[in-house]
Amino acid sequence: MKTLLLAGTMLAFGTGLALSTGASAQTAQPPRAEKRPYQVTSANGNREDDYYWLRDDKRQNPDMLAYLRAENAYADARLAPLKPLEAKLYAETVAHIKQDDDSVPYRENGYWYQTTWATGADYPRVIRRRGAVTAAPVVLFDQPAMAKGHNFFQIGGWQVSPDNSLVAWAEDTVGRRQYVLKVKGIATGQLLSDSVANVEGDLVWSADGRTIFYVEKDPVTLLSKRVKAHVLGTPASADRLVYEEGDDSFYMGVGQTSDRRYICIHLQSTVSDEQRCAPAANPAAFTVVAPRAREFRYNADHIGNRWIIRTNAGGAKNYKLATVADADAAKGVTAWRDLVPASATTFIEDFKPFTGFVAIEQREGGNKGVSLLTDAGKSIPVAADEPAYAMGLSVNEEVDTPWVRYSYTSLVTPATTYEINARTGERRTLKVQPVPGYDKANYVTERVWATARDGVRVPVSLMYRRGTKRDGTAPLFQYAYGSYGISSDPGFSAGSLALVDRGVVYAIAHIRGGQEMGRDWYDQGHLLNKKNSFNDFVDVTRYLVANKYAAPGRVAAMGGSAGGLLIGGVANLAPKDYAVLVAQVPFVDVVTTMLDASIPLTTNEYDEWGNPADKRYYDYMLSYSPYDNVAKKAYPAMYVSTGLWDSQVQYYEPTKWVARLREMKTDTNPLIYRVNMEAGHGGKSGRFERYRQAAEWQAFVLQQLKVAP
Repeated sequence: MKTLLLAGTMLAFGTGLALSTGASAQTAQPPRAEKRPYQVTSANGNREDDYYWLRDDKRQNPDMLAYLRAENAYADARLAPLKPLEAKLYAETVAHIKQDDDSVPYRENGYWYQTTWATGADYPRVIRRRGAVTAAPVVLFDQPAMAKGHNFFQIGGWQVSPDNSLVAWAEDTVGRRQYVLKVKGIATGQLLSDSVANVEGDLVWSADGRTIFYVEKDPVTLLSKRVKAHVLGTPASADRLVYEEGDDSFYMGVGQTSDRRYICIHLQSTVSDEQRCAPAANPAAFTVVAPRAREFRYNADHIGNRWIIRTNAGGAKNYKLATVADADAAKGVTAWRDLVPASATTFIEDFKPFTGFVAIEQREGGNKGVSLLTDAGKSIPVAADEPAYAMGLSVNEEVDTPWVRYSYTSLVTPATTYEINARTGERRTLKVQPVPGYDKANYVTERVWATARDGVRVPVSLMYRRGTKRDGTAPLFQYAYGSYGISSDPGFSAGSLALVDRGVVYAIAHIRGGQEMGRDWYDQGHLLNKKNSFNDFVDVTRYLVANKYAAPGRVAAMGGSAGGLLIGGVANLAPKDYAVLVAQVPFVDVVTTMLDASIPLTTNEYDEWGNPADKRYYDYMLSYSPYDNVAKKAYPAMYVSTGLWDSQVQYYEPTKWVARLREMKTDTNPLIYRVNMEAGHGGKSGRFERYRQAAEWQAFVLQQLKVAP
């Protein structure tokens, strides 16, 4: 029997839970999920999981859905008194956003492309102009109209045909990253009959504009499995199989070389890469650039009569750039010649070839910068004047130009787009992101180095309002990610101003597991070194408190996805160091997930976390898995979020974790669980929606940090 009575009485949903709730935040009681014994078996040990029943791959179990709705109802009740503050935070953030904004136009194949936003719009329009930026615009994607009627809407990759008459794109209206490929005529706007479901977001046209190459996903694991070729006007069932990957540890994508001469299949795992390319004019047979091998990584691009390759070959742990002439490319790695040698201190992250020079993204001293290397061997570093910053190559679709575009930002500097001339060194400012009501002079950014317990120095980027006293009384908000070699660069965010303007010190801890300090920084933070990420984070907190950047007892911490694993680990490891924790779409049930190859992305992750079929990894993962290490002890206040349709971290991981926390924790601190019933890993779509969601947890954080509204 399912009954739903008014607040102040008992809510009963099947046999899944019982929620005793009141009419106010003070009397509301959290829901309790029913315990249903279940044993997770493995060759290395069995574990009891009383909340395993909350997993439903079809997302139809009425008891499970009732529990999620009850958690949302409880969150609504507990957060109701914060609604005025939430509304104020949202209004403040949106006030810093120029709503009728346009991107910097870029040129490609005779047209200028641009993204434009209208005031109040959640989605932009993508337009193009023929020949000149002053020409009449033609709308490619009217996303506000396209999104109508959908609770979620997102365009993945899109590409215009070589003759400029058609545009193909990948569209997701669920949030599970299972895109649908569509094609339309640009002049007429008429949708073609061509449609392919369950694909990745990237696609590429053949040179004749008749064939689209795309990646098909496995419908269960959501892994990228097959590259197919779709000929316009034919049914998807007739699409030609181009390549099928048999190793489930590899991700797969398709793209073009910078000079558009080759279509390439990119295969990537944690420890290995492989690239297969075919002439765009005749993409019948794809040739391997260099065969895969464990701990051999590379990616190749083409310009003129040569290939340029970023690779770790020859022991180049921080990567190097190599080159090979077309005539020698078939000889493989033995024919590659160094263009930029490997360095112990500079990590090459990416590159873009141009006619006459190569633009390089690189990391040094914890910051990401840009340099230019001319064919004559001259190196032109791009200067920065802040202690913590991030540069990156911008949109550079045409390579026969001396000008290269790049972006620059810091925690206090709004995103700025520049272009620099590789021949003369001249620099031009194309756009400074407008931020209404913001004055950079009122804010300070710092780079400090915290010493971790094993002696390693961890870089930390800081932002605070000028005049904030360094006397050990300020509240602190600390963020980190620390997995997959993904670096957390210090970039400007209008959303952080709502915290900083209230005296909160904002910190990004560049912990091991990213690549801020090079490849070794990543190696020290994954597999059997994963706990370094957790320890680094806690040690950064303790450093900032000891050095009076923050007050003990007034520290908030946040992370999402694999960063949510970090927060879950920190919750078990050092709960007394934090007043409040925010874990968004957190990966917290590590062992159970990694034991199940049917769960999306599991097999891709063995070289990141370890394969629990190996007892060494099983035991190590079990020792830090947040779900498995919840104990009868006091935890900080917590705000946890998930999306029912999440394809990256399945909703049932944080759901089970919250259920177990409710069962075990001995404190009376609030535990809020916000479930987005209509979204996936990134939350609801739409420009302003993420600020609405952020305002809720920000209000909760400020309350727990005792920051006056």
